[in-house]
Parts: sequence; structure tokens; C-alpha cells
Amino acid sequence: MRAEGETINDRNDRAIRMAAQWYGSHLQEAIQTAGRAVPCPAILILSDDKENTRRAKAEKLSVASLQDYVSGLQDADRLLDMIIVSHRGRGARNEAASVLYPDHYSVSKLMTGTRAGTLHQGTFNVSQYNHLEGSVHVPAFDKSLLVLGRENSNRAIQDDVVVVEVLPKTQWKAPSTKIVDADTLNKDENADVEDGEKEAIVTEQERRALQEQVKKTQGGSKEGRPQPTARVVGIIKRNWRQYVGHIDQSSSSVAKQSRKQQTVFLIPMDRRVPKIRIRTRQADELLGKRVLVAIDSWDQDSRYPVGHFIRSLGELESKGAETEALLLEYDVQYRPFPKGVLDCLPREGHDWRVPPDLDDPGWQGRKDLRDLLICSIDPVGCQDIDDALHARPLPNGNIEVGVHIADVSHFVKPNNAMDSEASIRGTTVYLVDKRIDMLPTLLGTDLCSLKPYVERYAFSTIWELTRAAEIVDVSFTKSVIRSREAFSYEQAQLRIDDKAQKDQLTQGMRALLILSRILRQKRMDAGALNLASPEVRVQTESETSDPADVKTKELLDTNSLVEEFMLLANISVAGKIYQSFPQTAMLRRHVSPPKSNFEELANQLKVKKGMELRLESSKSLADSLDRCVDPTRPFFNTLVRIMATRCMMSAEYFCSGTQSYSDFGHYGLASEIYTHFTSPIRRYADLVAHRQLAAAIGYERLDASLLSQVKLEGVCKNINVRHRNAQMAGRASIEYYVGQALKGKVVEEEGFVMKVFSNGFVTFVPRFGIEGLIRLRDLGTPEPEGAFDAEEYVLRTTGSVSIMIELFQKVTVRISDVKEESTGKRKVKLELVR
Repeated sequence: MRAEGETINDRNDRAIRMAAQWYGSHLQEAIQTAGRAVPCPAILILSDDKENTRRAKAEKLSVASLQDYVSGLQDADRLLDMIIVSHRGRGARNEAASVLYPDHYSVSKLMTGTRAGTLHQGTFNVSQYNHLEGSVHVPAFDKSLLVLGRENSNRAIQDDVVVVEVLPKTQWKAPSTKIVDADTLNKDENADVEDGEKEAIVTEQERRALQEQVKKTQGGSKEGRPQPTARVVGIIKRNWRQYVGHIDQSSSSVAKQSRKQQTVFLIPMDRRVPKIRIRTRQADELLGKRVLVAIDSWDQDSRYPVGHFIRSLGELESKGAETEALLLEYDVQYRPFPKGVLDCLPREGHDWRVPPDLDDPGWQGRKDLRDLLICSIDPVGCQDIDDALHARPLPNGNIEVGVHIADVSHFVKPNNAMDSEASIRGTTVYLVDKRIDMLPTLLGTDLCSLKPYVERYAFSTIWELTRAAEIVDVSFTKSVIRSREAFSYEQAQLRIDDKAQKDQLTQGMRALLILSRILRQKRMDAGALNLASPEVRVQTESETSDPADVKTKELLDTNSLVEEFMLLANISVAGKIYQSFPQTAMLRRHVSPPKSNFEELANQLKVKKGMELRLESSKSLADSLDRCVDPTRPFFNTLVRIMATRCMMSAEYFCSGTQSYSDFGHYGLASEIYTHFTSPIRRYADLVAHRQLAAAIGYERLDASLLSQVKLEGVCKNINVRHRNAQMAGRASIEYYVGQALKGKVVEEEGFVMKVFSNGFVTFVPRFGIEGLIRLRDLGTPEPEGAFDAEEYVLRTTGSVSIMIELFQKVTVRISDVKEESTGKRKVKLELVR
């Protein structure tokens, strides 16, 4: 009961003191009753509340602040660094410190303004080329709202959900045409601002950079035309996470071996995230290390957020530290599977077999397809084989085609520990040197994997197709198969092309190839997009996993063969589960992009090449991309497709009941309805689709969790994030290994200019699938003067170097490796040769 006039907090503090007093007495009595001659354990209250501390001492209780307690522990210096800032005080701040940032609006004002349409909510994104330029996409505007400068971003960090207010039209600006580096503008800043010192929200260098942007806002080109500009007035959700970076050596001022606490800057690996102030006694030890920190606060009187040290990952550039760093950066769940998950695995382990007795419950409802000539086609070295195929002629002249998918749902039951872990992980993550599995290896690479020569449970989609690839019939069944061979794409291509091979398995593969070409052409005719992304493969040493070479991925006909039938299976399954569960089917859609997304690329093609990008439909876009050809530069069309891909919206999983059918479509595939079914070993969405399909064909009842829109929406939200993070982690791993492969080497390669700024340009190098900035300062000393023509996308330099660089230009670049000062990462450095 609360005493009269007692606050809830005081009542809780009193309850803690009473509990401590009772427990101390209880232990004393227990020891006396047992007649044991042992000292009674001391009960210590930890509290940073001054009044609670005073009352505890008055009641003869042992009490200490968190900082005092930790100071007495072994390894106290390291542990003290891990105390959240709010627990130990701001240290270098006082209440008289100047306010740098505007107040955020109250919650009620934010809600009222959002409802009225005068304020807008969205996710804050920072430009990768200019840390002073952010953007927020909101439904009320076709284009994202620009947020320029620190004051307007008002303590928002990349991915925060913010509320913005559109500025008066007189304050609208144009997107930046200048590369602005935080590490260049804000070098050698003092992290430890002492009491009474004032800190500027914008440095003089940043102010000059912003002024240069303002000068061109009244330009007439599409790139220089002002667009709606806003300021952040509230933060709805802080999407802070743990950040990996390194200690800025220039911010550490204490002599070696000193244990004095000091404030230093952590520079995050993600260039879009500002420096983070941390107080540490380990500054000397942490220099040159990858460090993990968390942000605690970002107050109005601090130019940068304040955080605390969590742990060191190891030396910069060491393989272990860099790999763990990228896993943490992209929130990949890489811990070993806990015992509860492993307990869900079959007790037989690797000795598990499909029951030989057809009357065994494991055969119930399954078709025996072991006589079919089935094979799998995958990348070299693939162990987690999700899918296999077969084709055979039918007496009526048609062809039976089967796609057989690993029956993961037989082993992973809804709501058990393994299912929960898989739903959290969402997807398998593929790095250059390792794979972070969604499911334990026993399942992923053995019991579920459709390995050759052994019997495996599968979920089969079987069509009767005409020779023109028209679907006559489709059926779905749980099955038992026995794959005859596991081909790599290259092996399968050689087998198909070898005219001496006339066995039934090879004939079936040839039939699949012929049908896949027809299916592909039908998709293209319907408006499917043939997009591109820079893809390379890093070859590593088998013993050490060190990079040996970098190869551009070569796509064969067999790649397309597999892709077409996986797409057909996904589309067929999507229709079936939606028919059975119209409110809760697990589907995947790709929203058509707004025309404004392509505005810049369309203008670039028109100005530089006289080409037109049509956007009325995916078909018109696909046709116009096909026409973007430069006979003198074969790679030009691929470059345009890479740039067009970046204008697209991201595909996403969704629950069917949350959207109208007209919004189900997959723009890139030109399909009305789509799902993921073909990779349940490595994608949780596919596992959900398997369970829904099993219920749809009457094989088993659907678990209640998959009939709940709310629960499925939660699953979709998580796996959408996990899927994107897995892609980015994979790309970051390739980028790291490409840098390592080039370490100590200097090579010259062909490149293409894909973006031009007023003080530099971005070049794409197809050989390594990389792109890099070449700044004016990299061209010569002293730095040449640049004149940027935004209308024509041309940069001309004078002074120490006189050259002309224009968009889509073919150049030769010298590639070497360099340790990037701002992030501590080893990256490739590009230098213009000609």
C-alpha cells in the first residue's frame, strides 16, 4: 500500500528496501537454524537515487551507486565503460550548456498535425554521398522530401521514423550535386567539450558546403530545380541499434598506458550514421580495433549522440573482426543454435532415413515418385539443395514437368523452438567464406537437402504442359523422391550440349530447357523486366578462405532453366493458397514504382543518348530498356539496367488480407500473384507457404497461428527486414573480399561513369562489380577547379588537370587498395588513367 503523499516511485523504492531487509534476516535465520559456521551473504542495494540511498543508510542497509559498485569489481575499467551514460551522468555537460537543436513537438501536436495533413511521417534516410542531406518519403508527395543540414535533421539518425514539416516554398532547395564527406569537413574535432564551452551545431566548413548548394536552387535543369524541403519536428520511433566502428585516433588525447577516463569519438562503419561520443578508460587499447557501441541519448545541447562501449571485436582488417562486424551491422542472427532448437531435431541424427515400410505413418498422404528421373541444378558446391526437377513425355504428346522442393515442414513443426528460431532468423545469409543458416546444419545440408542417390521427403508441383508450354493441368502433392544427380549449372550445361548424351535424364533436361525458353519469352511478352545487378564471385583458397581471384558471374542457359520453373512453381502455389486462404495467404508483391523514381534516369538517357524511357507499364519500360543500346559499347545496356534496378521499389512479403487483389501484382515479373515456395531450407516465407499449401490440399490441418492476420503481418514485417539485411550483408562480404583480393595489387580496368557531381564522379568497374568515387582532389595537386554543367551532366576541370567527364563515358581506371580513414575498412581506390 502507498503511504499518504507517497509517489509510486517512492513506494517501489520502499518495497525494495523492505525486501532487502527481509531477505537479509531470512538468510541469517537459515544459517543459524542449519548450525553452519559460514558468514552470512551481504545484501546490497544498487541505487542512483539520492533520496533512496539516504533512507537505505538510515535503515542500516548496505547501499551503493552502480558506478561505485562496478568500480570495486575485477576488470572495473572495462565494465565501467559499459554503463549507460544516463547512469553515470553526462560528465562533460552542465545545465547551462547551450541548446543547439530545436525542441521536438509534443506528441499531441505531432498527432494532430499528422491527422490534419500539415505534418508528415516517414523514415529518415541519409545520402551516401552527402551526410548533410537527408530525405523522407511520405505518401502525400511523389518525390521524397529533402532535409538539408544538421539543424533541419534535428537529431534524426538513419532509419528513424520521423515527423517532418514542409518548409515555405522560398526555402525549397535542389538535391546536392556535390560530394560532402563528414570525415573531411569534421576532421580533428574535439570529442571532450568541457563545462561552459559552446559547441556549434554546424561547423564553418559545413556552412560553406550548404551555401554552395543554395546557390544553384533557381537553376532550370531537372537536377537543379528546387523541390519540397522539410525539417524534422519529432521522432516517433528511434531505430537505434548497436553500431560497429573504430575510435577516431585524433580524438584520443591521453598518453599510452593511462587509465584516465576520456571522451572519444567512435566513427561508425555506416557513413550515414554520425560520430558517437563515448567515455572510456580504454582509449589506448581500443585504437586500431573494431568496436561495438550503443547510443544512449542525443540531447539538444550535444552536436553528436552519446553512447557507451559494449565490446571490442578485434583488430581492424582481421578477417574475424570484419566478418563479425558486418554481421552485427546488418543484424544477422549468428549465435549458435541453442539446445532447445537442437532438441527438436530427429533423434536418429544423420542416420535418419525415409521409412522403408510404405505403411509407416511417414508415407501417409505421400506419392511414391522414386522412379522418376529427377535431378538438381545448383551453384558449384551447393549443399543445401532446396529444389530438383524432372520432365518426361506423356502418351498424348504433352510433357509432364515436376518441381520437387525439400519438405522442410515435415521436420519443423509450428510454434516449437526450432520454428521460433527460424522465424526470427528469417533467412539463411550467404557470405563469401561462410553461410549463416536459418536451420541447423543437420536439416539444411542433410535430412532436408535433396541430395542425389538417397530418398528424401519432398513437396512436389507437377504440371501437364503442351509443347508450347501451355498449362493443361497442375497438381500438388507430398512425395518421396530419389534424385539421380546433383549438377552444377556448368555441368548441366555441358551434359545438355553434349550430343553424344542420349539417356532419358539428359533428354528430360533438354525438354526442360526448351520449355523454359518458351516460358521466358511469354514472361517478356507480358512485360517482365530483365534487370541487372553487379554480380561477381570471389574464389577463395580452400584451406584458409583467403581470396584468390574475382570472377564476373556468367549466366548460362541452365540458370534460366531453373529460374523459369521456380517462378512457375511459385506462381502456381500462390494461386492455390490464395484460393484456399484468401485472408491469410503468405504472398510476395513488387509494387510498380512511381514515375518520379525514373525521372532522373529518363532525363539522363534523353540528354546524353537521345533515348526515351517509357513508363506507362512494365511492358513499355522493358521494351524501352531493350532499345537502350550503344553499338560501340556493349556494356552500356547492362549499365542502364543496373541503374534502372535502383529506381525500383523493393519486393515485399505480405498477408493477402491486408491488400486488395489489384495490389497483389509483381511488377518485375509481370505476374498478378506471386509467393515464395521453392527455398524452404533458407527462407522462412517458403516454410509458411508449404504449411498453407499442405492444408490447401488436405494433407494436414493449418495451425491457428497461420490463420491470424495480425501474427502473419508480424512475420512478414520481420522477414522483409531480414531478407534486405541478408542481401546487404552478402554484398558487404563481397566488397570486403574484393578489397582483400586486391590488397597490394595495382591493376588497370575499364570503367563507366554512372553519376557526376560538381566535385567528382562515380565510376562502375564491371570486372570487379564495384563502383567508386573519384574526387577532384584525387585528379591532381593542387586540386583542379571544376565547372559542372547540370543540364548536360558534364564536369570540366581546369588548373593542374584539364579534362572533361560526362555521364556514361567509358574510362580507364587504376585500381588499388586503401584503408579508408573514415570507416577503417579496406576498400578499392580508383584513379583516373584516361
